Amino acid sequence: EAHCSKNQAPATARFANHHTMEFTLKASDKETKARAGVVKTAHGEIETPIFMPVGTAGSVKAVHQRELKEDINAQIILGNTYHLYLRPGLDVLKSAGGLHEFIGWDRPILTDSGGYQVYSLASTGRKINEEGVVFKSHIDGSKHVFTPEGVMDIQRTIGADIIMAFDVCSEYGADKMQAEKAMRTTLDWLDRCKKYHQRKDQMLFSIIQGNMYEDLRLKSLKETVPY
Repeated sequence: EAHCSKNQAPATARFANHHTMEFTLKASDKETKARAGVVKTAHGEIETPIFMPVGTAGSVKAVHQRELKEDINAQIILGNTYHLYLRPGLDVLKSAGGLHEFIGWDRPILTDSGGYQVYSLASTGRKINEEGVVFKSHIDGSKHVFTPEGVMDIQRTIGADIIMAFDVCSEYGADKMQAEKAMRTTLDWLDRCKKYHQRKDQMLFSIIQGNMYEDLRLKSLKETVPY
């Protein structure tokens, strides 16, 4: 059972530097700390917790837009920065007016940072340094560079309502030194993303790293909260 005082107005958090973004807590459970709320975006409201269908390259496979809206009633879908950057590409998305217009979707969209996708390209010679990531396209082998600032530019062009800061994943079973390095780089890149973030109709979300090490994950969480 969720509890929310009837004599107290729901708590609303407005996000700094965002004109259209806010989160309203509707109810919470004291025992489990579960919460129910509403996120307001430029393309509509999202009731949380929410099921978010994945539309990697701008469409949810095997599901028609009508079904997404009328049958599933998806309040938000997810797009992938890495895949959209490679295909259809930023020029196409920009000329269309963003991903919403390109796919004919008038509800909220979230894009991930592409961090996991470039992480998964280790076998292709992907290289990570303090500045960013150099990788090869899985489509044609062409070389590309992702930096925190560049990923912000890409997601700005895509036009998602919620965008993710660029992060570094460490593989399962990584030793603590490797996990901590990935976590520290993720925090450094979050700072760069935050400073470079420009669109006030986009909500920037951060990502917690630390692998399977609880102390690192807690440290990542603690240092991420101020953002």
